[in-house]
Amino acid sequence: MHSAVFLIEFGAIILGLGLLGRFAARFSFSPIPLYLLAGLAFGNGGLLPLGASEEFVAIGAEIGVILLLLMLGLEYTASDLVSNLKTQYPAGLVDFTLNALPGAVAALLLGWGPVAAVVLAGVTWISSSGVIAKVLGDLGRLGNRETPVILSILVLEDLAMAVYLPIITALLAGVGLAAGSVTLAIALGVAGLVLFLALRYGRLISRFVSSDDPEKLLLVVLGLTLLVAGVAQQLQVSAAVGAFLVGIALSGEVAEGAHTLLSPLRDLFAAVFFVFFGLHTDPASIPPVILPALALAIVTALTKIATGYWAARRAGIGVKGRWRAGGTLVARGEFSIVIAGLAVSAGVQPQMGPFATAYVLVLVVIGPLTARFTEPIAAYVARRRGTPTPPAAGDGAALAGSAPDLSKAGSGDVEAGSGASGRV
Repeated sequence: MHSAVFLIEFGAIILGLGLLGRFAARFSFSPIPLYLLAGLAFGNGGLLPLGASEEFVAIGAEIGVILLLLMLGLEYTASDLVSNLKTQYPAGLVDFTLNALPGAVAALLLGWGPVAAVVLAGVTWISSSGVIAKVLGDLGRLGNRETPVILSILVLEDLAMAVYLPIITALLAGVGLAAGSVTLAIALGVAGLVLFLALRYGRLISRFVSSDDPEKLLLVVLGLTLLVAGVAQQLQVSAAVGAFLVGIALSGEVAEGAHTLLSPLRDLFAAVFFVFFGLHTDPASIPPVILPALALAIVTALTKIATGYWAARRAGIGVKGRWRAGGTLVARGEFSIVIAGLAVSAGVQPQMGPFATAYVLVLVVIGPLTARFTEPIAAYVARRRGTPTPPAAGDGAALAGSAPDLSKAGSGDVEAGSGASGRV
């Protein structure tokens, strides 16, 4: 009887997620807010609380985070990461300063303490690459001159995650300064070692994993990822960081093949993760935090616009392209929920879950709107002030052949029937 109830519950969840994904695709928006709302409906205090399948959903959610980070790592080669660090780090510093600090300040003003401040800083810092990749495609901006600037900022955020996640993992575990320093040193050492091995022996590693048989390739890559993630978590680093490093170590045809095979699994388990996050958020706890969450969403939407504008200006992009870059970066989503989920699991701040849910719901809806309308609104305001902004050399589409390849957009958004879903 228990197994029958489990199959009915879990089957209903998967079917519901598929229908929600189709609904979102029909109206061309991210399904993430729908998945979060579904979790709220099935959780404690919701319309139909789960029972038998909740433990399996928890395991599926953990696998979802691991696959999100693995697919993220598959998007890059080690040389790409090193190149981005060398050329775009000023934009990364501005991004961190303008967008992480408001979250930290908000947590302190709410009286949540320094650990929650570090967590909320990450929630407000990281943009949703899944939503952004989809918006760029929907608006036909893949070839625009500002698009590489947007992608560079997203890449730098991914790199920062490899350092940030071990830090908050140590903080949430409540370890002392010495133990936390050791944890961070191990994480940085492992990340540096993996980057070195990927640069020096990437082809050998990929050749070892490679297989012409899709079944064997899937088993080896998935097994290796789960194994490394488990070892990383045992070392109190982060299972997600371990998966990210596995993705970086693989390159070429192996990475492309693994990306194709794992995308459906990623979409399935990542959707389960968003539902699981909603399950642990009581809908009744959202109204008390909706106003501060909305205020923080407005502030950090403006700071993201400022970040994109500054980075595009530094790259020599015209005024219109600067506003488009800023508006496109506003959306938050998958990694904000991942970060908040760590805090919720550790029991650091009971209100962190509902606050992050409300915050992400606001910005994942507003993000596509700011991407579309920030530049026209800025042009209208300029005209009203009598200072028209003529087209500059950096505005508009790039030359043919210079558009970045978003065909493999990978790790963030989870959308039924859609191939565009993540960082690039």
